[in-house]
Amino acid sequence: MLTDKQVAFLREELALAKNPLFFYDGDADGLTAFLLLYRLHREGKGFALSTTSTLGEQFLRKVEEFNPDKIFVLDIPLVTQEFIDGAKRPIFWIDHHPVQDRTGVHYYNPRIKEPSAYIPTSRMAWQVSERPEDLWIAVAGSLADWHAPDELLDQFVQRYPLLLPEKSDLATMIYTQPVGKLVKFFFFIQKGPSSEVRKSIKVLTRINAPEEIFEQQNAAGKFLFKRFAAINQKYEAVLTKAKKVVTSSKIILYKYTENEWSFTVNLANELMAFYPDKYVVIARQKSGEMKCSLRGKNILSLLQRALVGVSGSGGGHDDACGAVIKEEDWDIFFRNLNEAVTASSI
Repeated sequence: MLTDKQVAFLREELALAKNPLFFYDGDADGLTAFLLLYRLHREGKGFALSTTSTLGEQFLRKVEEFNPDKIFVLDIPLVTQEFIDGAKRPIFWIDHHPVQDRTGVHYYNPRIKEPSAYIPTSRMAWQVSERPEDLWIAVAGSLADWHAPDELLDQFVQRYPLLLPEKSDLATMIYTQPVGKLVKFFFFIQKGPSSEVRKSIKVLTRINAPEEIFEQQNAAGKFLFKRFAAINQKYEAVLTKAKKVVTSSKIILYKYTENEWSFTVNLANELMAFYPDKYVVIARQKSGEMKCSLRGKNILSLLQRALVGVSGSGGGHDDACGAVIKEEDWDIFFRNLNEAVTASSI
């Protein structure tokens, strides 16, 4: 968590910013973190990193384009020193992935003091924001990143009982309660043609309550709900296929192609929730690579063993990570992973 001093400093920097630029990870945690901070003063621009987890030199052109006075980086695991040096602006980086060694940046990561800490970026953004009307955004972001903030959930249950009648374990809340639809919404609204995504997020910055969307109370809510419903229908079709591959094997492997929409992270999360004793590997073939989401107990360490001798890379959290493997090395990689899983079970 952020300290009181850090919260006060970030609030002041946001308040004084005239044209901030927000770089955020294109998942639910990143988007909600952006919304929480942006909606404080509604100044500046947001830019999602949807195809990479590294903020590198190639994004300096965005700095030149927007000419911000300050840069806020949210839920992005890697920021290169070259980007920091080249931006020539104050940078405030809030993240919760493995700690990086960088200079010339205001870096906030709970793992610096506590390596095992797991606090989503949206939860820290809420510390800075604390706008009561944005509670639903903060809770959705935390749940989406598999984190249950008890103190926020107590408030949420009281304020939105139709979405969450009572607190429970994460899997139950996300996959059996109406709040789960809200969690999926923040993932799915970022899918599809970039022009539609940009329009959706612009509209979303003006939404004041989840009822506007799910009860379609106004034109903005109707637009967002229509997009969400169409994308969710595509997801349910892929999920049905993925469930059919579950066997007695310790690993659930579902592969699909770029001809279908990408739901890799969401499929991995949902299958893991229903099969917590297994390892889940969702792999989407695209442009000669297998882009994967992996879930399971200590899966990151198993992934690192499986990558030995393979053309590919990966990283993430202990029990939830991602990888990109060259298609020609896929069979070797999966054999390595199988062996690592088997060895860990002995």
